[in-house]
Amino acid sequence: MTPTYEIYAIRYAWRDARRHEHFIGGDPHDAPMPMDYFVWTAIGGGRSFVIDTGFTEEVAKRRKRNWLRCPAESLKLIGLDPETVKDVILTHLHYDHVGSFHKFPKAEFHLQEPEMHYACGRFMRFPKLAHSFEPDDIAGMVKLNFKGRVRFYNGQAEIAPGVSLHLMRGHSAGLQCVKVNTARGPVVLASDVTHFYENMEAGRPFSTAFHVGEMLEGFETLAALAPSPRHIVPGHDPEVMRRYPAAAGLEGIAVRLDLEPSA
Repeated sequence: MTPTYEIYAIRYAWRDARRHEHFIGGDPHDAPMPMDYFVWTAIGGGRSFVIDTGFTEEVAKRRKRNWLRCPAESLKLIGLDPETVKDVILTHLHYDHVGSFHKFPKAEFHLQEPEMHYACGRFMRFPKLAHSFEPDDIAGMVKLNFKGRVRFYNGQAEIAPGVSLHLMRGHSAGLQCVKVNTARGPVVLASDVTHFYENMEAGRPFSTAFHVGEMLEGFETLAALAPSPRHIVPGHDPEVMRRYPAAAGLEGIAVRLDLEPSA
């Protein structure tokens, strides 16, 4: 029998932003559209998985992000110790998804191989693409690979019963989403396949893109992977904190994605 998992989204930072920043081609309505930053966990079947590791306070200051709490240390609020975590899934290598990797000394990192090629390859000479990466993060992952602590994939893979990875591309060359079995059915943690609900629902790609066509195809793949739109969780939308019930005692900090959303 496939195990079911509890899924938590932990909000560790946010930034002020406007609507025109989140859609290719901008937006005619110059209204606020803030962005949240999350790390996620899946706990069940005798195992736990951390999905992405966030960024550090130093990077937050340099990039002018509002840093609320250390994403790695925040895991202790739901009973996980980053010092003992064994599995970390990296959806991609942008600064806000890999920056605290060094706080997981026992973990094996699960990553799509095309993402490593991209982050170390010829396209990083273009500032528009390189801006989303921190060179020290990439160098750190290269060193971890030499230590045998990075497991690479090329496409879809089930890494544990009820936990699968799906190569999506678009926003980054090796972006992946994570599908997790829960008591309410499979939940798809989209990460940056769709930053906001609106990107996917309106078919409007996010402004940072490696391949626009693959980003649009990603919206379709999300819909195919999930039993309903209510089972897709975007990567940066503040609506996630409003739609899902708070984890016990963690109002405004963490929500339970394995429970039914309000919308």
